[in-house]
Amino acid sequence: MMFELTRRNNNHQATVYNPFRELEEFERRFFGDPFGSFFGTPELAAFKTDVIDEGDHYLLEADLPGFEKKDIQLDINGDTLSIHAERHSKVEEKEKDKVVRVERSYGSYSRQFDLSAVDSDRIKATYENGVLKLILPKKELKASEGRRLEIE
Repeated sequence: MMFELTRRNNNHQATVYNPFRELEEFERRFFGDPFGSFFGTPELAAFKTDVIDEGDHYLLEADLPGFEKKDIQLDINGDTLSIHAERHSKVEEKEKDKVVRVERSYGSYSRQFDLSAVDSDRIKATYENGVLKLILPKKELKASEGRRLEIE
C-alpha cells in the first residue's frame, strides 16, 4: 500500500467536538487579519492529492493549478517520492506600490510519498490543465516458495 510520508503545512489536531469551532475560527481569521490570514491559511498552501488503487498500479493526481511544468520537480530517493513545486510572484519589486491586493499564494510546496510497493523504474508522469498525474506500477509479488528448515 502506498501512503504519504510527510506533508508541509500539515495542521491536523485531535480535539473535542465544539459546535462553535468553525465560527470562532472564521471570526479569528477575519477580524484578526481581514486580508492576510483569511486567504493565507495553511490549508491553502499545501497542494491536494488523490491516490487511487487501480489494481496493477496506483494513480496519483495532484492539483497544481497555475504552476508551469518546468517549476515542478519529481525526485525519487530510495523508496521515497518527493513532489516539489515552486511558484514565483509575477509582481515585480518596482510595481509593488500599484498592487491593491494579492490573494494568490507564492512559494515552495512539497510532499513526500512512500514507494516501497511501487516499481519506481516504470513510473510515468504527465502534467496537463493544472493536474499532475503519476502512474505508479505496483511491484510484482513473487510467489513465496516454501522451503524446509533443518533443525541443527
